[in-house]
Amino acid sequence: MIQYIIRRLLLTIPTFFGATLVVFFIVQFAPGGPYEQQLNALRKGQGAEGGGSAIGAETMAIPPSQLEALQRYYQVNEPVWKRYLIWLGVVPRPTNDYLAEVGEERNVGGGFRVVIRKDAADVYQVYTPEDPSTPLTDWFVDPSSKENSLWVYQREMSGIFTLDFGISQQYRKPVTELIRERLPVSMQFGLISFVITYVVCFFLGTQKALGHGSKFDVISSSLVFIAYSVPGWALGGVLLVVLGGGSALAWFPTGGFQSNDYESITALEKVVDRAWYFVLPTIAYTLGGFASITLLMKNSLLDTLSQDFIRTAYAKGLRENRVVWLHAMRNSVIPLVASIGGIIGIFLAGNYLVEYAFNIDGIGRLSFEAIRSRDFNVVFAFAVISIMITLVGSIISDFMLALVDPRIRFS
Repeated sequence: MIQYIIRRLLLTIPTFFGATLVVFFIVQFAPGGPYEQQLNALRKGQGAEGGGSAIGAETMAIPPSQLEALQRYYQVNEPVWKRYLIWLGVVPRPTNDYLAEVGEERNVGGGFRVVIRKDAADVYQVYTPEDPSTPLTDWFVDPSSKENSLWVYQREMSGIFTLDFGISQQYRKPVTELIRERLPVSMQFGLISFVITYVVCFFLGTQKALGHGSKFDVISSSLVFIAYSVPGWALGGVLLVVLGGGSALAWFPTGGFQSNDYESITALEKVVDRAWYFVLPTIAYTLGGFASITLLMKNSLLDTLSQDFIRTAYAKGLRENRVVWLHAMRNSVIPLVASIGGIIGIFLAGNYLVEYAFNIDGIGRLSFEAIRSRDFNVVFAFAVISIMITLVGSIISDFMLALVDPRIRFS
């Protein structure tokens, strides 16, 4: 078993690099990224915040030093393979980047000043004004297009391996902070929906298989397929209108996931408050997924009940409950167990349309807004989380499959 775990973990490494490489290259070559947006804003005289007059300013010239600083900040002059390694965090990225004139003191933040001079080997080095003989080993220089000036900077290892996804262009906050705020919300909805879906679908699929062709089977199949045909966000809108105060009934909140005074109430009141807010979004999350899992369970059980070993068990005089729940059920749940990993990935990644409909600040809505606004740092973070969840989910599926299927051995 230990060898199997090691093999699976080793297999996730090339899978992870391959998936992130594809996502990174697609996003890098997609037009309209943060660099192009900032460049367009500068040409219109809007600056970083985008607030200014754009009339007749489409051809506004950008100072070379400002353009060069922008290129260095977004690393557009670096080869794409190096940008990928920097993004991973295996190659150091420039930080504390300043344009300084040779021989002139330059304030580089925190009251610390440096000066660029040539050493005995005629190489530019960074010194402190107080000690012009000992170069600073943690400061580096790059050439600049501005005459008699160089870029002075430090380096740091920061990337997804250090859990540093950069700064969100839209929110002006670290991406890790945004994820830390919103991921728990989506995980709560996802886990609750996961449990409800599997419990309901297991019971419903079993009853449909045992009563195949009955009125219950026909009516429940019709209702399940109707629910499957309705998108979750559309169902959420209907629920808000009917039960959320949009019509005569105002039984549930119109959006959000907790009350305004949530932080000041007791622990029990917090549970009740969250449950009240979670009812409508959870229905919208889960109802559409009932059809596939219910029919998968039904068809699997029907197929197992038609096997020779089931007929043999009946011929031995075993009771129906013992045959169904002891002999048939273990083989019937194998397809459901095999799909657990994928279902976990879908639920924990968040449903952005449902979150948008209910005004829930989850990771799904965050990723949707990031794609719409070309906030690529958030897009990258969301892709990495989805890839990791999928890889972990596949390993969980294999372990669960080995538990219920005696034919599978880790050796």
